[in-house]
Amino acid sequence: MSDTKLNYLGPIPELLSGPRRSSLRRRIPLVFMGVVVLPTLLVAIYYLLIAAPRYVSESRFVVRAAADSRPQATGLGLALQGVGLTASNDAYAVHDYITSRDGVDALEARFNFAELLHPRGLDVFNGWPRFWEGRSAESLEKGLNRLVTVGHDASTGISVLRVEAFDPRAAQQINEAMLRNGEGLVNRLNDRQAQDAVSQARLATSEARTRLASTQQQLTAFRNREQFVDPESSASQGAGLISSLLTTVANLRAERAQIAAEAPASPQLAAIDSRINAFERQIEAERAKLAGASDSLASKLGTYEELVAQRELASEELAQATAAQISAEQEARRQKLYLERIVNPSLPEKATAPNRWRAILTVFVSLLLVYAIGWLIWTGVREHRQT
Repeated sequence: MSDTKLNYLGPIPELLSGPRRSSLRRRIPLVFMGVVVLPTLLVAIYYLLIAAPRYVSESRFVVRAAADSRPQATGLGLALQGVGLTASNDAYAVHDYITSRDGVDALEARFNFAELLHPRGLDVFNGWPRFWEGRSAESLEKGLNRLVTVGHDASTGISVLRVEAFDPRAAQQINEAMLRNGEGLVNRLNDRQAQDAVSQARLATSEARTRLASTQQQLTAFRNREQFVDPESSASQGAGLISSLLTTVANLRAERAQIAAEAPASPQLAAIDSRINAFERQIEAERAKLAGASDSLASKLGTYEELVAQRELASEELAQATAAQISAEQEARRQKLYLERIVNPSLPEKATAPNRWRAILTVFVSLLLVYAIGWLIWTGVREHRQT
């Protein structure tokens, strides 16, 4: 048996380096680098080195009506309140107005947003205007809404207004201006509600007062024209005079009958008859004044009573309209809305946005999930091809 001599050649680089490199590629695929690592690195560079700090001013308020004007809650309403499903429509109206075009226009008249909302440094993705945006009113509305958040807690009815800016004083000033705009909206809603509720009642009161004044003028003109104040009193006086004259005639007739029975040829009978005839003529004249002739008191009394009835009706209508107006004004005051501040706009001392590490972690986890889902899909497709 011959001895076999083995010569040691040393490690072969081709045999060692090839598997290591392929193992390294398997451990960190290029797709993973492009989908997860590189975007996360870019996001980290942006948030840690470029993103401008933002200061947050926060305020809290409620929009409510007077306590005695709130409707009584039913059983279902109480149940919904218990689970926190109630909300104030008036509060939502204030929320929408604060972030609406009208609200932004009201703010634009007071602030130079091109300066306040422009971040310092190289940050071109926050603030207003962005490099691809113009300086139109629409872009300003979008830019401001990116930095404003209005929330509502249905269980407590408290609204939260958060305003972000690149300067702490600007954040507080914008928050204060938005609250004042909300208060102005509530005041306009109150004025409109009061005007709608009271205007009709005031119009009815004015019309009733006009009718009463017109009727009173007609009654005064009638009295001046007929030259007496109260036809009813005149008629009562005339009726009393006729009654007195009839009594006198009756007494004279009784006296004549007695004289005629005692002394039929007495010269007093002619004098008594003359007096009786005179009183009867007076009675006929007084009766003619009261009724019968075209200018009698009866025709005038009818016109007077009609005017008096119209005046009483107009006076009653005025009283009812006045009561309705007072009731409408009281109801409008009871339904008046109030915007009450619970927390005034704060002056931030340090920047609290953006939350840099949370944003980086969120991007990393999201991209990792996207990569994992894509890898699972690709693995399934490859196994399907092999089969």
